[in-house]
Amino acid sequence: MSSQSRIKTTYTFNNKPALIRGGKEYFLIMEEMIEKAQQSIQLQVYIFEQDSTGESVANKLIEASSRGVKVQMLLDGYASRALSTHFKNKLRASGIQLRLFEPILKGGNFYFGRRLHHKILVTDASTALVGGINISDKYNDIPGEPGWLDWAIKVEGDAAYELYKLCNHFYAKKTSDKIHIDRKKNIRQSKEELHCPIRIRRNDWVMNRNQISASYMEMFKHAQNEIIIMSSYFIPSSFFKHNILKALKRGVKIKLILAGISDIGIAKYAERYLYRWAVRNGIEIYEYRHNILHGKVAISDSRIVTIGSYNINDISALASIELNLDVEDPVFAAHVYNTFNSIIQNDCVRVMPLTVIRSFGAIERLAQWVSYETVRFLFTLFTFYFTKQKRTSSS
Repeated sequence: MSSQSRIKTTYTFNNKPALIRGGKEYFLIMEEMIEKAQQSIQLQVYIFEQDSTGESVANKLIEASSRGVKVQMLLDGYASRALSTHFKNKLRASGIQLRLFEPILKGGNFYFGRRLHHKILVTDASTALVGGINISDKYNDIPGEPGWLDWAIKVEGDAAYELYKLCNHFYAKKTSDKIHIDRKKNIRQSKEELHCPIRIRRNDWVMNRNQISASYMEMFKHAQNEIIIMSSYFIPSSFFKHNILKALKRGVKIKLILAGISDIGIAKYAERYLYRWAVRNGIEIYEYRHNILHGKVAISDSRIVTIGSYNINDISALASIELNLDVEDPVFAAHVYNTFNSIIQNDCVRVMPLTVIRSFGAIERLAQWVSYETVRFLFTLFTFYFTKQKRTSSS
């Protein structure tokens, strides 16, 4: 049995979750976890920038390594390519294991568009942070500039141990690269009994993993009352839209929290091309206007939440390596539901159906259509692989 198959994709139950908002709160918790680590730290992230936030996190990791903690870092070879050689050498010189995931134009395998989109921190195989937050000033609250709106979940318990194994699987090219933790000695015991069902969900088209997409389809199939989706780049496939419509026909209310201000202008134009489709079918759209929205979360019936790195578009569905956690717990889900409804009421502007129909003139609608078709073409381009069969057979 491969290491990949030993990573649980079913629910674990001995867990304690907490919803974490991006910005200062997130990075304080991240640095606190690093400071408290006694045996191991595993960090996997898409973007690691050499700015004040990146320097601060790097210094904490170096301090941890200097006191004997094993530190393992896996950064995406494209998105983190701007890191200087000096910066990477400084990390490695401190004893940190640092590897770039499939650097562009290096190595024997070149997957055009297949990137490591994980945002994970695991400490001592017992506590983990999973979300959509990169390590950059953009995601932090710095003087005069609040961080982008994003979310993570902090987990203590069995799910964190499964994430420890997952990080080893992605990082280690040989057994000696792995971090070995004695689970019985390491899993922290709580005085209170933990009972929260959490499962790890992954999308990796090259490796035939489609679990996060399946989680969304389960939501659309089984929801009875309401689904709230927060998505930073909402450009769903025809299949995804078809399943939304099936839920709507069963009487399920669907609310979308989308970006009012986007860091990628063409993506926002492409999104707005879909607004007419959405409002025609009774979907409520709310645009977050305070800052750039980067979150990727869905809540169904105040019962189940999925949160992580997965965007609702073909890049996440068919190209990038994505990671979400599904939490099936009414207490946690109710907290997320109330938090998001508060954001809708206080920080969003509803896009009214008549506004969509009347406010976009012919030229603007043409620009939206061109943007949509361009983005869809780029998605097709970025989900093309030259050696899928080779990689699939090696798994």
